Amino acid sequence: MSTIRCIACCGALLCAALALPDRSTAQVPLGIRTASGLTVTPAYEGWYENADGTFSLSFGYYNRNFEEIVDIPVGAGNSIEPAAFDGGQPTRFHPRRHWGVFTVIVPADFGDQAIVWTIDFRGEKYAIPGTLHIDWQIDALEGEAGAGNTPPVLAFSEGGAEGAGPSGIWGGPIEAMVGAPVAVAVWARDDGRGAFRREGQDEPQVALTWFKHQGPGDVTFIEARGGVPISGGMMMTTATFSEPGEYVLRVRANDASGVSGAGHAQCCWTNGFVRVNVTN
Repeated sequence: MSTIRCIACCGALLCAALALPDRSTAQVPLGIRTASGLTVTPAYEGWYENADGTFSLSFGYYNRNFEEIVDIPVGAGNSIEPAAFDGGQPTRFHPRRHWGVFTVIVPADFGDQAIVWTIDFRGEKYAIPGTLHIDWQIDALEGEAGAGNTPPVLAFSEGGAEGAGPSGIWGGPIEAMVGAPVAVAVWARDDGRGAFRREGQDEPQVALTWFKHQGPGDVTFIEARGGVPISGGMMMTTATFSEPGEYVLRVRANDASGVSGAGHAQCCWTNGFVRVNVTN
């Protein structure tokens, strides 16, 4: 039987259990590093207003395992309600805390409704509500408080449509075949505010990291990490897919401030998503 928990998250994970966990599914005590076998919790980061009057609700997750990568397909174990907003969440969960992995965009008249992301895995059921309450407002696109630092800008074609912040930009679809590497390119630039220059580096960099976001099989990247100068540049990687199906790849661009975590403002990174159709 699942234990149902309702949680509220912003930066650090805050949990309030509505029912005591079954002893068979109780989590390992804090301080013990566990490689695998634990659960995944959804997290709500906050919301921000878009230029068109809609709102983006930003979500991340916490995979308690230190080594195990967890896959939970969209469905009964990984769902968003209302159902009209379901389908954009990740199905692959890398170890530990990941901030602002995707957003749900709601209309201008969303009001006091809630988007609820539920993960039911290994006997533990966690549901996180996302609302437009003023306490959860973030300034993801307007610049980090006191510094004016804004997130990087991404595009999937040179001179093409651009996106910034947790909602980012979508590209594709790209056509691929099982076992055959396919090239995927992304263009990035940054305002350079708060940047620091590493030793031997001519210009601060936008750091780029690729992930499998959704899909039925494994994805292998020839170059999963890279970077481009803040003045602008292109990173090329190749992805190889183990099974046919529909996939979404995510590239995370961290700006030149070197901030690898999130922070309340979520100022310092942008998501890019690429749809890939893989056939035999």
